Amino acid sequence: MTRDYRIPPVAPGTRAELADIEREIVAQRGRVSPLYQVLLNSAPLAGGWEKLLTAIRNRSTVPAHLRELIILRVAVLNGALFEFSEHLPPARKAGLSEAKIQATRTWNLSGAAASESVDYPTYDDDEKLVLALADAMTRDIVVPDAIMRRLAARFDARGVLETVATVAAYNMVSRLLVALNVEH
Repeated sequence: MTRDYRIPPVAPGTRAELADIEREIVAQRGRVSPLYQVLLNSAPLAGGWEKLLTAIRNRSTVPAHLRELIILRVAVLNGALFEFSEHLPPARKAGLSEAKIQATRTWNLSGAAASESVDYPTYDDDEKLVLALADAMTRDIVVPDAIMRRLAARFDARGVLETVATVAAYNMVSRLLVALNVEH
């Protein structure tokens, strides 16, 4: 079902005052996606968003496959279909198998499939950890101490911060997408 955006997207190239930010978006993303077309309604917001998300996606120490696993899981939990589909190519490029990508839709904290008939992949310990973090931060907000201890045992302070920031930032992304009906 296609829904109308709740605010109008800004077509790239239609506002001279947005030329610099559009160039930066294209330089980092390759195009001005529907998300950024909506964000262009506020040049300061679009610019800040681009800087934050570029830092998280391209300048973080979080391994790419873990970052993409987090993003996919957050998208699933928040019902952000656009976010999920936009991150399929980067997830595949990062080496996530199709089985692991699809299992983000049904994964639960016990690691069991929602249906026993599903051929469920085995996530490694790091993957289980970031999935547990994504679930806790997205569903409950408060992260249990046990998850944070495991995260601190796995990553240094920068890695912990960047992993948590990845979950937080993509919750922001998905919630904006869903609230404004941004779709393909």
